[in-house]
Amino acid sequence: MTNILVTGGNGQLANSIKDLEFNHSDLNFIYTDFLELDICDLNQVKKFFKRQSKTIHYCINCAAYTAVDKAETETKNAFKINVEGAKNLALACLEHNVNLIHISTDFVFDGKSDKPYVETDKANPVSVYGETKLKGELEIKKILENFFIIRTSWLYSEHGNNFMKTMLRLAKDKDVLNIVGDQIGTPTYAKDLAEVIYEIIISKNTEFGVYHYSNEGVASWYDFAKEIFEIKQIRIKVNAINTEDYPTPAKRPKFSVLDKSKVKALLSFEIPHWRDSLKKAILNY
Repeated sequence: MTNILVTGGNGQLANSIKDLEFNHSDLNFIYTDFLELDICDLNQVKKFFKRQSKTIHYCINCAAYTAVDKAETETKNAFKINVEGAKNLALACLEHNVNLIHISTDFVFDGKSDKPYVETDKANPVSVYGETKLKGELEIKKILENFFIIRTSWLYSEHGNNFMKTMLRLAKDKDVLNIVGDQIGTPTYAKDLAEVIYEIIISKNTEFGVYHYSNEGVASWYDFAKEIFEIKQIRIKVNAINTEDYPTPAKRPKFSVLDKSKVKALLSFEIPHWRDSLKKAILNY
């Protein structure tokens, strides 16, 4: 039996991992939230790893501070979770010989590229959130060799707070929505990302390092919203606006499409197009 610790156990990715558990009876999951395991407290993290009666083989770190705009003012908290938390888990994984699978973000890039980002492209975050996620990655790299850092983008699912659910909620009360049309990336269905994580674990892969994963295809937030309403057959007017017309405390990368060549070579599987995965998510919601 492979034993897997999942931090951030109430978040959308952890819940998406739970949704797929029935396919994998040979895997044993230990889900924790911050009440059971505060990753910001190194002593607590070390004690937690030590007192497990079964050997932990993998730790999937889904715990993160993800409030992009709030991070601009709640900087200390964002650093604590995204940097110190990642470092603490890496130290415990090193001590107990655990493979760490850590979730990162397209926001480590500045969005000035005109082609999809590969893993070796220079990171240059333009927000506090992006900076903390990059520094978390760097702490892991300093400490561990046996890690998978998976950068993903525009994550959504039936769980938690995300763009898909926000659009469906707003459509109940609004006749018109203004959605940013000049930020380009790729929506990623959390269950598809969960499948990738399962595949890494089941295959016992040891090609450690940084990987990019999102669904296939390219979209703006406007495209994403339009597709949500089209699938649900919701009649609502959607206007595409520029980033400048919708100022936010945190800057976003204008272009954050991720190149998936490396993860495709690692796992030899076909990545679903974002529109196809969105249909599944809406059907399940």
